[in-house]
Amino acid sequence: MKRILALLLIASVLFISGCETFHGLGKDIENAGEWLQQKAG
Repeated sequence: MKRILALLLIASVLFISGCETFHGLGKDIENAGEWLQQKAG
């Protein structure tokens, strides 16, 4: 359940940030992953 919520959160952040290119999308996913690791740790 937490995993689904985390994925929805990441998806909503990506749409809100308005990624226009795959390169930007990859960077946003990487940043979101790092943020989640910091919050989980």
